[in-house]
Amino acid sequence: MHSAIVDRPIDPSKLLERVAARGNGAAVLFLGTVRDVNAGRGVSGIEYTAYRSMAERELHRIVEEAALLADSNDIAVEHRLGELAIGECSVAVAAAHPHRARAFEAARYVIEELKQRVPIWKREQYDDGTREWVPATTSENERTIELVDAGEKQ
Repeated sequence: MHSAIVDRPIDPSKLLERVAARGNGAAVLFLGTVRDVNAGRGVSGIEYTAYRSMAERELHRIVEEAALLADSNDIAVEHRLGELAIGECSVAVAAAHPHRARAFEAARYVIEELKQRVPIWKREQYDDGTREWVPATTSENERTIELVDAGEKQ
């Protein structure tokens, strides 16, 4: 298991290396990247800040919970702080397991819980020169999850 709040670019291949094991038949990699539009506004970059010690502790707890859920310690996550440009990776989650469903389950658990519980804040920089603090989880994100969950129940 690995969890870290970092001030450097994230290397997804290193996270995949951390979760590699001969017995794993599946490895899942999720990357969160800075996009150029949010809620119809042009975005030129994002700044991430955190209550670092608390963020590190909570992120570690989430990884431990995911490991129990997936029955695998092969989980790694890093979240970057600082100013990021469009296209840069802000968060990466790698999870591996002998079976794909558990690998997906672990990765999804980590990213969803991270967004809800870890004290990391983002300030978007817009094309018009303004900046604004934005919530980590929006109603659009929650709606997407609800749609996916509803589809699974059918």
